[in-house]
Amino acid sequence: MTTSSEYVEIEGVRLLATLTTGSELGLLALHGSNEGGTAELARSVAERCGATSLVFTQPGVPDPVHIPSPRMAVGHCTLLRDFLSRVALTVSLHGHNRSATPRAILLGGGNRRAARLVAGELDALRPEFDPVTDLDEIPVALRGLHSRNPVNLTRQGGVQVELPLAARTERRRWAPGVPDTPPRSVIDALAKGVESLTAAMPGD
Repeated sequence: MTTSSEYVEIEGVRLLATLTTGSELGLLALHGSNEGGTAELARSVAERCGATSLVFTQPGVPDPVHIPSPRMAVGHCTLLRDFLSRVALTVSLHGHNRSATPRAILLGGGNRRAARLVAGELDALRPEFDPVTDLDEIPVALRGLHSRNPVNLTRQGGVQVELPLAARTERRRWAPGVPDTPPRSVIDALAKGVESLTAAMPGD
């Protein structure tokens, strides 16, 4: 496995993209500085499973800018193009702060079979967290179905996993210089989900 990094500018925002190469299963964190814990989860799960990971962060920025996923276009970033050409199936990790559903893990993205497979492994987190795959129960903005969303641009599409704060980090409020530490139970369940996807992936 090799790791490469590059700075890119999207809509005037400077981001650091870091790609670690592995298998054809990819972990993606587009908003690693905005949605605490997603970068750490992507790296941890990818390392455990031998998967590829691509993480975007805004190092040293106290108030990171959130760029909607569909606008993080391929043309902005060589490493994103490399990720999409290497990876067949993507698991894209995001964070939500929906007060009405503080325990819901929402599984969107265009590959609905893959979403159900991942949800099957996340069932181990009940009753602390509640995996949801029914798109009618997922807010439109969190469904991850846009055709330009990177989660849907790999050959077999992917799963967008929207995690509540408690599933992403053991830190309950932001503080400068304090790292995010995802719960071990969530790392374990997501890793099993990635393993189940890898085992089920069809050949190209």
